Amino acid sequence: MSAVPIVTIDGPSGSGKGTISRAVAAHAGWRLLDSGALYRLVALAGHEAGLDPSDRGGHARLAAAMDVHFGASAQGQEARLSLGGVDVTARVRSQEVGQGASRVALWPEVRNALLQRQRAFAQPPGLVADGRDMGTIVFPAAELKVFLTASLQERTLRRYKQLKGKGSDVSLAALSREITERDLRDSSRHVAPLVPAPDAEVIDSTGLTIDQVVERVMAAGRSRLLWT
Repeated sequence: MSAVPIVTIDGPSGSGKGTISRAVAAHAGWRLLDSGALYRLVALAGHEAGLDPSDRGGHARLAAAMDVHFGASAQGQEARLSLGGVDVTARVRSQEVGQGASRVALWPEVRNALLQRQRAFAQPPGLVADGRDMGTIVFPAAELKVFLTASLQERTLRRYKQLKGKGSDVSLAALSREITERDLRDSSRHVAPLVPAPDAEVIDSTGLTIDQVVERVMAAGRSRLLWT
């Protein structure tokens, strides 16, 4: 085992990787990296800076220099994000910012700018890293790699409930199209495509409860002596 053990949890939109990663990190008492939030923050920072949406260099410079802080709510159950000292948790989770994140994630300049920033999260006692290329590109030597998936119908419904719960006016049909388009972009991009690592534990969470998926990941970690 390396000095800082790492568990990666990758998967497409709506697969539940964020929820599962937070739960696993809490159970293990490890640090958490929400890599998707970093790309969302780049997209949001670019929008607020008035950058042309196609300005790769400008977004890469923001990715390298932006002042980001990851925190938690008072109850510790919800991640909080700040950009330049301002809480942007609600704004960064919007559908518009999500689409922007998917766009900037295609650019090698932005991915390279964020790579070392992501790897710096690997600190004792361990790290749970959530994203789309954590096990293939960012942490290829991770002790445990998980790839979460679920049916399109299941993932769309999960995202729909999440957005409706936050007061967003969305339709299932439109959301299904957006998720399908994002799946295609993420899986077919030339740089760090969304694919399971060859040695990943693939878990289909369709029809499973959060607790059932968490237990499967925890069991995989126990089998590798990452925790007891």
